[in-house]
Amino acid sequence: MLTQIHILDNSSFSFLFNCSVTTAKMRLIFIKIREVSKKYPIVRGMVSYAVIWPTGSLIQQKLTGHDELNYMQALRFSLYGGFFVAPTLYCWMRCSSYFWPKSDLKSAITKALIEQVTYSPTAMCCFFFGMNLLEMKPVAECIEEVKHKFWPTYKVKYVGVCVWPILQTINFFFVPEHNRVIYVSFCSLIWTSFLAYMKALEAKKLQDLKSDNNLKHKSKKSINVDQKEDKSERLSIIR
Repeated sequence: MLTQIHILDNSSFSFLFNCSVTTAKMRLIFIKIREVSKKYPIVRGMVSYAVIWPTGSLIQQKLTGHDELNYMQALRFSLYGGFFVAPTLYCWMRCSSYFWPKSDLKSAITKALIEQVTYSPTAMCCFFFGMNLLEMKPVAECIEEVKHKFWPTYKVKYVGVCVWPILQTINFFFVPEHNRVIYVSFCSLIWTSFLAYMKALEAKKLQDLKSDNNLKHKSKKSINVDQKEDKSERLSIIR
């Protein structure tokens, strides 16, 4: 009986010891992550975009009734959001704070309005171009998608809704500079789903066009073959 109690005490002690060691390791990891995020605020933005952008892509796929989720597309959204959108947005935030250092409402509105006509259109063009490059499409096709999709997307974002200027005014006026990229990443979840929808819509149209072109090409071939057969039959009759 005493031996069993001793064994149970040893096992419970080892379990508690392992739990405490694991907790200490997790705490050290958390402290390191917190130190890195404080030292390099851009890292927090990159992590948030690398998570939120693929989430928006998956939400779009679910809402549009996809039977199977395209995880490769979500991975491309993650790479693009984490390694391009977050760093460029961070640089824009730093530049805007440099040119308009005040935190009053006038400066916030100014920065938000200037962003809508400088950074945002450029970022939108880069999205359609960059996502097509990640899909290994030729440059000419990337440029064509930018031409076809930029203006309708821009109208929905600003002319039709006018939500982003208000959100960015709140961002510049209330949110500290080191948290602004994270704030925008959470606000952009619905917008990212819309971008994924526009991207998927263009891909579907291209597939339909390709299939139509293939059908036309096949029909032309069959017509040419029929014409050749008719000519050969006429020649044989004449002979």
